[in-house]
Amino acid sequence: MDRVEKLLAKPDAKERRVIKEILTQLTAGLLQSLDIKKLQGRKDVFRARKGQLHIIFTMNSGVIKILAIERRTDNTYKNL
Repeated sequence: MDRVEKLLAKPDAKERRVIKEILTQLTAGLLQSLDIKKLQGRKDVFRARKGQLHIIFTMNSGVIKILAIERRTDNTYKNL
């Protein structure tokens, strides 16, 4: 089981649907419809947010690599 599959196993069915929708939009390049911000102090690291769900990823030359899928807490960004 790869890392993304492990991250998708944690949330409930509704949250998994939202995560899959965001990941589909990211891979399709439909970034304008997402709430995406660059993380301060990090090169090429972004987050996509939908409610309390945060998907943290890198984007380099059009290649997207998922770093974390988490609910927003005080520790969400500390281990990146």
